Amino acid sequence: MEWQENSGNWVLIPPRPQAIIHFLGGAFVATAPHVTYRSLLEVLANQGYAVITTPFINTLDHLEIAQNILRDFDSCLDRLYISGILKKKSLPIYGIGHSMGCKLHLLIGSSFSIERAGNILISFNNSTVRDAIPLAEQISSVVNVEFTPSPKETNSLIQKYYKIRRNLLIKFNNDDQDQTLRLNDLLRLRFPNMVTVKKLKGNHLTPLGQDLSWSVGKVYTPIDAIGQWFKQEIYRDLNQLKREILLWLNPFKNGVGSRD
Repeated sequence: MEWQENSGNWVLIPPRPQAIIHFLGGAFVATAPHVTYRSLLEVLANQGYAVITTPFINTLDHLEIAQNILRDFDSCLDRLYISGILKKKSLPIYGIGHSMGCKLHLLIGSSFSIERAGNILISFNNSTVRDAIPLAEQISSVVNVEFTPSPKETNSLIQKYYKIRRNLLIKFNNDDQDQTLRLNDLLRLRFPNMVTVKKLKGNHLTPLGQDLSWSVGKVYTPIDAIGQWFKQEIYRDLNQLKREILLWLNPFKNGVGSRD
């Protein structure tokens, strides 16, 4: 399998996929998600999920970004079916988002007519401009600047209109940007028995974990020990995330795990 560009998306399609994953990354790493989230996404593809990830450039108008993402995703999906790359019609579609990617999936699920088998929302972040963007505090003190929709408006949209019933929310124990518990409260008002929250070890950057090369010299030094420990900790947190995602996607599959 190799990553391919399609209608502005990057896709990774295994033989005979069982479902489709639509992945959206965080605000400042979303321009090349097939690179920044490669380890996570390739595990999903290796487990039989067709991965479509839509890059985006962050602006203040998050609803417009969500609309453009949905347009590009639908165009890509049509082309994959027409070309025969995806042969089985009507595969279930799951959304996975990280940080701002969660907000965009929530806006898509609240503002547009779509069908999804479920959403996985990792480290949900719904910050104001002042909190999200460096130097924005100085700008907003002069000009009234805020995201569209604002955090308050986003919460209202979710509470009133969000239509994706099955949701997995993932919160890391060392993440001061996370607003997952607030999101959990909103979603449980709509779907009381369909929301699962998992609290995992890690931080806001855990989903970005990549393969790290650490070459040990002829003499094993304390620096080598620190490097190996750091690598193991990153892998441990990321692998736990992979396992939880795969288990939720297919809880009846035996031997769930990543093929690292």
